[in-house]
Amino acid sequence: MTSNPTTRGWDRAVFQCGRCGAEHTATSEDDYLKAVGVHRDAHAVWDRLNPIERDGLTSILRTILSAPDLAAELLALADRQRPAGGDSR
Repeated sequence: MTSNPTTRGWDRAVFQCGRCGAEHTATSEDDYLKAVGVHRDAHAVWDRLNPIERDGLTSILRTILSAPDLAAELLALADRQRPAGGDSR
């Protein structure tokens, strides 16, 4: 099977951040827009943290992201600890 060289469309795009140099390659426009948006949001969160908070967040994320079951259990625990409907039993 041969490809048609006149076919035009989305092949891939590379996003390179001008602030930190990170590169993301996307194979669709939706993936590209998502990658750019998520990266922009990450910078927004990072910029709001002081150095101690950055270290703490990084440590927590490394622990949680390496153990998906732990992340799910922590979220379930947080949900159980939250008073339902403001009820303070």
